[in-house]
Amino acid sequence: MRFIPNKLQLDVLRRHIGPFVFCFFTLMFLLLMQFLILYIDMLVGKGLPLGIILDLIVTNLASMVVLAVPMAVLVACLMAYGKFTELNELTAIRAAGINPFHVITPVLTAATLLSIFLIWFSNDVLPDANQRARSLFIDIRLKKPGFDLKPNEFYEGIDNYTFLVKRITHESDSLHDVTIYQHPTQNRKEAIIKAQKGRLDSEADGQTLTLYLKDGTILRKMDRRKKYKSIDVFEETAFDRYRISFDLSELAFSRSNPEDRSRNDRTMDIEAMMTVVDSLQKEVVSQKKSIINNKSYIIPFQDTTSNKRPDRITTTDTTSKAMESKFIALQYLETKKEQNQLKSITLSLLRSYKSTLSDVATDTEWRIGKIAQYLVEVHKKFSIPIACIVFVLIGAPIGMYTKKGNLGYAALIGTVFLTFYWISIIQGEKLADRLFITPFTGMWFSNILLGIIGLYLTIRFCTSFKFSNLWKNRG
Repeated sequence: MRFIPNKLQLDVLRRHIGPFVFCFFTLMFLLLMQFLILYIDMLVGKGLPLGIILDLIVTNLASMVVLAVPMAVLVACLMAYGKFTELNELTAIRAAGINPFHVITPVLTAATLLSIFLIWFSNDVLPDANQRARSLFIDIRLKKPGFDLKPNEFYEGIDNYTFLVKRITHESDSLHDVTIYQHPTQNRKEAIIKAQKGRLDSEADGQTLTLYLKDGTILRKMDRRKKYKSIDVFEETAFDRYRISFDLSELAFSRSNPEDRSRNDRTMDIEAMMTVVDSLQKEVVSQKKSIINNKSYIIPFQDTTSNKRPDRITTTDTTSKAMESKFIALQYLETKKEQNQLKSITLSLLRSYKSTLSDVATDTEWRIGKIAQYLVEVHKKFSIPIACIVFVLIGAPIGMYTKKGNLGYAALIGTVFLTFYWISIIQGEKLADRLFITPFTGMWFSNILLGIIGLYLTIRFCTSFKFSNLWKNRG
């Protein structure tokens, strides 16, 4: 009898492979399309080498893998187990006295191994991939390859020129209502160039860009004459056609070493992040101790004569006599001038202490916020991979209940759970970063909730357990 369940379990695992692979690559394709849509303006028309574009895509695929695997697990479970019950195989194994949990165990084991792999992948592979992708993005933005004109936006990507174009026809690279401010240099004077139309043309070497203008004017600033040194003189010239060539050799793309750039929470492994967290926590404790031990606002007072209040000195100048005060320190002073001096010194020290306290509070709040961000990333490296196990507990019983193994039902049900899961993760991360909830709660809430639901459904499907039996037995 032991051989039959093992053979059955292997068959169930084989049924998951096809749907899992199909769903995984489908989701990877959709995530890749989303990435390309978001960054298409940055990649196309910039003169970037094809290898750089491919490298940027490949390095961003790592983060997509971590998202796609748990989603593929859920959809594969819904399809495989739905097909299993649709063919009445579940009824057959129950008739043979085999508990349905035996067909869930192998997939649960595979999901556990997959979770372990994703935890390793998220900690050892993903940070380096994110660092390479981040470095590439920075290089592209800093080097500004290409001519990135946008309608109604000032562009200063080429040295000594500022461009403003009202409308652009991308199909023909035509520009309309063009304004160019030419900064003064040693070789040319300051000028403002306006034209009704323009056209961009790139040379074959890719290092020179030519702008052809039509129907415009050039307003040049001339040298001041001796008679009118305080008056700016301009010369306006009309033109039918005008050409400007720009040297783009300095804007050519060059790649930097990713290791030379600093890392953030998304480009660190768990050990590095916990080191930063530990350092920040020590700084917070140190700042709190410095505030507690800060006695700069206290003015020492010593009565060298006695512990009692000294007798007041009688004087004919009534304005100089000390005023009655409810503050003991002021009562020890004999003149109004001394009291005012002590009051001024005390207020100054208190204001200084308040400023110090405010600075420390701001620094501490910033450090606590950074600690939360790092802890969110640490928890995320575990919570998303563990979702593979949670989705098996959810997908297996629901798939058996639906008795439908087609992609439509699986996609519909999977979309509901995945939408809830990712909204919870995204909002949990935002709330944790803003210190409304703890990082643990933000990253594990959806796992715990769906895990409890999945565990109950699995127990309910595989046994005769019902919550209603608890109070029935008591009765």
